Amino acid sequence: MHLHFPFTALQILWTLTFAAHLVLLVVLMGRDRISRFPWFTASIVLVALRLLASRLLFGRMPQMTLSAVFVVMADLGAIISLMVILELARRAFGRVRRTTWVTGALVLIAIGAAVLALWGPWPAWKTLTSKSTTSTLQLLQLLAQKASLLVDVETIALGLLIVTIGRRFGAAFRSHTQQIMIGLSTASIAQLTMQAVWERIAHTAVAHTMADYEHIVGIREKLFNTNSVVYLAVLIWWIVCLWIDEPGTTAATPVRNQLSNSTPAAANGVVESTSEPIAEQYGPGAELPPIERP
Repeated sequence: MHLHFPFTALQILWTLTFAAHLVLLVVLMGRDRISRFPWFTASIVLVALRLLASRLLFGRMPQMTLSAVFVVMADLGAIISLMVILELARRAFGRVRRTTWVTGALVLIAIGAAVLALWGPWPAWKTLTSKSTTSTLQLLQLLAQKASLLVDVETIALGLLIVTIGRRFGAAFRSHTQQIMIGLSTASIAQLTMQAVWERIAHTAVAHTMADYEHIVGIREKLFNTNSVVYLAVLIWWIVCLWIDEPGTTAATPVRNQLSNSTPAAANGVVESTSEPIAEQYGPGAELPPIERP
């Protein structure tokens, strides 16, 4: 007797990923993290909205309209992702000198620009500037793809900086800044790795029969599902880490309560001995589709 399982792997991953986004938003609101990471929260909201829209709108709207909706959302997501990188960089290295901060930012931008120039094809300028709805969508799609690539590169580079020297500037391993950055870097590494593997397969594989074609498509689906599993693990990492308070924040609360409820002399600052800890993301040709993430 064979059991019939009505759900595909893609459906299961979509459900788990969407549910994890909702749980993460509850954690961000319930543990008062939104005020500290507003752009990160906005990116999570947008990704959840894109996931929900993909389920509700697919097959219910004209293809051109549907493409326009998701291309615009992809561009908006890339912009917000860049703001997330800036937000985390300022929290991790806000105490360094301005000249050092600007120099580091220029180095990261140069690395990202080099990768953009060398990775992936660039269409002819005449194709992008032709006045038609299709050309406009192609231009917006190209911007989303290149911006997403730039986000992944900058995320990995910034993540390496925060992990290696972030502790010197207040972004230790148990800080929320470094924990968020570790998750983002892991998702970006998985995205770029799967993208590179698929591009290699797509440029070398030749389908002589329908079975060969189905085999290649199956590989693409497995790569996409693997990427989704990695991002789901990242979401779980964020949920756990952002639920837990940073070192020092839990201990600081009783001290404040004790000072506020003590004698008038203590309330005025005359305390003999107290110590309060300081609290501290479909390309041209045969590209792998990017995972829905911030």
